[in-house]
Amino acid sequence: MADRAALQTQLERGVAALGLSLPDGAVQRLLDYQALLERWNGTYNLTAVRDPAEMVTRHLLDSLAILPHVQGQTLADLGTGPGLPGIPLAIAAPGREILLVDSNGKKVRFLREAIRALKLDGVRAVQSRVEDVQGQFDCVTARAFATLADMLGWGGHLLAPEGIWLAMKGKRPDEEFAGIPAGFALRGTHGLNVPGLDAERHLVVLGRG
Repeated sequence: MADRAALQTQLERGVAALGLSLPDGAVQRLLDYQALLERWNGTYNLTAVRDPAEMVTRHLLDSLAILPHVQGQTLADLGTGPGLPGIPLAIAAPGREILLVDSNGKKVRFLREAIRALKLDGVRAVQSRVEDVQGQFDCVTARAFATLADMLGWGGHLLAPEGIWLAMKGKRPDEEFAGIPAGFALRGTHGLNVPGLDAERHLVVLGRG
């Protein structure tokens, strides 16, 4: 176990570098989530990232980097895995109804325990394929689980008429833009500077068009 004080310093510096202001207690809850993920990961192999400091960078700060782009009162996080970016977003900006979607039973069991342990009001986890989920959401997040064409093909029905889709990618996926399905439009791309991460990160913003 890494020293929690060191992880807290790393996280606080990262949050400051991102220019974010988090609610009281959010940093501690984010670290509680990281510790829970680390503990479960030993048994259930929920993420390939093992090092706690790397978890802060690759999971917490990477998720928080998109926070300024999140909007609306309802959010669906598709292919959330162990809750990324959905759980960090729920902690950093409480008050939204958030649905965490993953088809992997082990991951959904972890999500439900995290929701309970961290007392995440308004957050639910469902084990389902994306195409079988019902409802419409103001904001849909997806962290590089498929091409833009596949993401929207499977989950486009979940986007409310005025909603935005936030697709988290590594390199800017220029070659995928031509495959965006009819009825959807590219609204913009943003380069993300994730503190401590020596890799390209981009956010692709889509809407109905």
